[in-house]
Amino acid sequence: MQTQKLILLVDDEVKITQVLAAYLEKAGYRTMSAHDGETALELLRLHPVNLILLDLMLPDIPGETLCGQLRAQYRIPIIMLTAKGDDMDKIMGLEYGADDYITKPFNVLEVRARVKAILRRTQHTEAPQETLESGDIRIDTDSRRLFIKGKEINLTSKEFEMLYL
Repeated sequence: MQTQKLILLVDDEVKITQVLAAYLEKAGYRTMSAHDGETALELLRLHPVNLILLDLMLPDIPGETLCGQLRAQYRIPIIMLTAKGDDMDKIMGLEYGADDYITKPFNVLEVRARVKAILRRTQHTEAPQETLESGDIRIDTDSRRLFIKGKEINLTSKEFEMLYL
């Protein structure tokens, strides 16, 4: 039996995350919500997320900056869900690392269909989760995290790549 995919909803508008959560959970997904960037980063450190729906206008970290940070640390699909609908905003969102871009107001059925499509594409290309261990050192290649004596050590993307090699 396949486990339910976990989707992280990152939007400062609580009502939007509630509506999205209801529709996505009805479709068989699990959801978590964060209403600012710092909370989103903390949830990602604690949970194996399969996809992120990310608003660009967050109260603490600009969504573009957060998207870049997420892309550097994780191989998780990101769909930007935002009121910024100009062509240039869409192009820049994709350049920052988003896999898809949906503008508000949105149709929840379209969001659900895009989530399903991206998860379908990525589930076939995901490498099996691998954990490398030696003594007190554990490297989780899926989440790209390093632990020494159980304590997480933050690495840049390049540092992780060098360590992994």
